[in-house]
Amino acid sequence: MESLGDRPFCSDDKPTISEMETEEELIAAAKQIVKALETNKNLTDDAKKILANLGTQLCDISRENDHKDGRVQGNEGLSEIERQLNLIQDKVLNWERDQSIIWECGPEEAYDYLKAADEARKLTESVESLSLNNGSEDATLLHRAHDVLQMAMARLEEEFRHLLVQNRQPFEPERMSFRSNEDDILEAGSVISSGDDSLEDVVQRDSMSRGSEEYIIELVHQDVIPYLKSIANLMFDSNFGRECSQAFISVQKDALDDCIYILEVEKMSIEDVLKMEWKTLNSKIRRWIRAMKIFVRVYLASEKLLSEKIFGDLESVSSVCFVESSKTAILQLLNFGEAIAIGPHQPEKLIRILDMYDVLADLIPDIDSLYSDDTGSCVKIEYQDILRRLGDCAKATFLEFENAVASNLSTNPFPGGGVHHLTRYVMNYIKTLADYQEILDVILKDHDREDPFSVSLDTSPISDEENIEGSSMVSPMAQHFQSLIAILECNLDDKSKLYKDDSLQHIFLMNNIHYMAEKVKGSKLRTVLGDGWIRKHNWKFQQHAMNYERATWSSMLSLLKDEGIQNPGSNSSSRTILKERLQSFYLAFEEVYRNQTGWSIPDSQLRDDLHISTSLKVIQAYRTFVGRHINHISEKHIKYTADDLEDRLLDLFEGSQKSLHGGHKK
Repeated sequence: MESLGDRPFCSDDKPTISEMETEEELIAAAKQIVKALETNKNLTDDAKKILANLGTQLCDISRENDHKDGRVQGNEGLSEIERQLNLIQDKVLNWERDQSIIWECGPEEAYDYLKAADEARKLTESVESLSLNNGSEDATLLHRAHDVLQMAMARLEEEFRHLLVQNRQPFEPERMSFRSNEDDILEAGSVISSGDDSLEDVVQRDSMSRGSEEYIIELVHQDVIPYLKSIANLMFDSNFGRECSQAFISVQKDALDDCIYILEVEKMSIEDVLKMEWKTLNSKIRRWIRAMKIFVRVYLASEKLLSEKIFGDLESVSSVCFVESSKTAILQLLNFGEAIAIGPHQPEKLIRILDMYDVLADLIPDIDSLYSDDTGSCVKIEYQDILRRLGDCAKATFLEFENAVASNLSTNPFPGGGVHHLTRYVMNYIKTLADYQEILDVILKDHDREDPFSVSLDTSPISDEENIEGSSMVSPMAQHFQSLIAILECNLDDKSKLYKDDSLQHIFLMNNIHYMAEKVKGSKLRTVLGDGWIRKHNWKFQQHAMNYERATWSSMLSLLKDEGIQNPGSNSSSRTILKERLQSFYLAFEEVYRNQTGWSIPDSQLRDDLHISTSLKVIQAYRTFVGRHINHISEKHIKYTADDLEDRLLDLFEGSQKSLHGGHKK
């Protein structure tokens, strides 16, 4: 017998019939094992994928053997493919005729359909491979295979949509633990009030902490995520990825629109926003601020996680799907910010504009994380642009407010010399703005301005250096506040000149500067403007109090001096002068009483202090004068006792005009 080593090499050597039969039997046995394992419902997705790949490889080996045979085997292979294609086509057509939702019929039916679709993909690839080798003989079979595959993919796309829509979880922002308290005050009016107590009631800063807002929710029931992922993987493997991703984008766009609706943010054009009355717009801005926080930190974060769970095996597909599904909604929210930024620069809007700027600035890390690659660059660019424009709008609005204060003219004196509405408005305004120091320092830092003290009519002995500790390091916001208050003081000085009575001029300035100093002393403004500023303005209002006393009482106190009165006991002319001076004092006091009971010092402590100071000067002088000349004055000429006058002084500055007659109030 000739040994193998003695046989000559021949390129036509082929395996024997028995060898070929043995190899085919092994492949067939392996296929049976794969098929048996595929029926195991406990297999993981990865195991199923491995078995599917193994089955494909076994088919490829069979096809190669068929090609090597070169004759009957090729035709038999096509016949087997056609037979399998017929079986798969029947399954697909049966479900098309049924029109039931496959995934509602149970996991076995769903898995069976996925398996059939996957087999259609493999058969199509097999026919394509054979067609390349055998020419156009198999064009009809290839066309059929494509039709079956396309029909299966269209059905999977429909099922994919259905799973996303029907398993969407309810979105309930009102049940989230970090809900802000602003909903309770949504219908509040203007942000800034001239009243002292209303500002704290109206303006409430959002108290949502970042940690509590990092809150992922289930947008789709977790049980269907594996099904969605399997469909997506199969459609992409079958070159139907575009249809799958478009289905996801379309469904999730609608879901994001619903989210915005639930957050009570309406779709509005820029023109609609610009036409809106401030009370309505203020409410919508509050809702927008809350919506931005929840939408970005909760909904978008959850949306991105959903896309990653479904498309995580498909490289950049997850990011593209997330960006395309969310882009319209986030740009809609930013469009509202753009409308506010291009609107008129009205001072009452500034706080809300700063709130909008604050929330956008705070969400920058979230936006950068959500849209971290090039596909999301358009969103990040638009986001940064709206943030910049809101900052420019806030700066322009603040500067416009300064101009409005400077140009606030009055033609009539403020009644009673009390605290002017402008003073209350400006001080409450900057008191509220002090909470936004970090933002305002950024917004205002590049704006050059004049020395804030150059416009002030400053006669204080306290130097500017003492007034502002570390003035070289003063913040941009503090510089603008100093300038604004200096403008206000100049305006108040002009308004004081409308009073014909010098005493009332000083009461007016005393009231307003005292109010300013107290507002600064009792708020965060103290850290902004410094204790030196407070000392300076304390000195100012005290000077006006002294000037009031001098203007009102100096001439009256001169009547209680003994100049020109000599020996009234033996000198009748001296007694006459004594009576006339006393009578003149009473007339002057009654005139002061009649006028100054109608004047107003709203601050009770300041009013009491001025009462005490006046009493120490006037009542003491009167008591001394009457006591010294009691023996030379008839009782009938003493109209008021010292105690009477002291009681009458307490009626001054109550804002309700009264008169004295015969020693009694009228």
